[in-house]
Amino acid sequence: MSLVFCDNPKKFTRFAVVVSKKVEKSAVGRNKIRRRIYEILRINLDKIPKERDYIFVVFSKDVMKMDYKELEKIVGELVEESKV
Repeated sequence: MSLVFCDNPKKFTRFAVVVSKKVEKSAVGRNKIRRRIYEILRINLDKIPKERDYIFVVFSKDVMKMDYKELEKIVGELVEESKV
């Protein structure tokens, strides 16, 4: 997974999660991956820098089978790197 981010002139933070058909053929599987990442972002919203756009790009099918805590750790590390 990777994170693309940029500052935005608006006074709020926006998120997007991109999961290609190459990762998971079924829409149900792609949406499950998106929902898991959006839920992690929702719960940890207070730890995320404001006034920025974030786009999470998922490259691996392993994200669907990954443990919640492990996925949360990966998302957290990506956001931490974006603060630098």
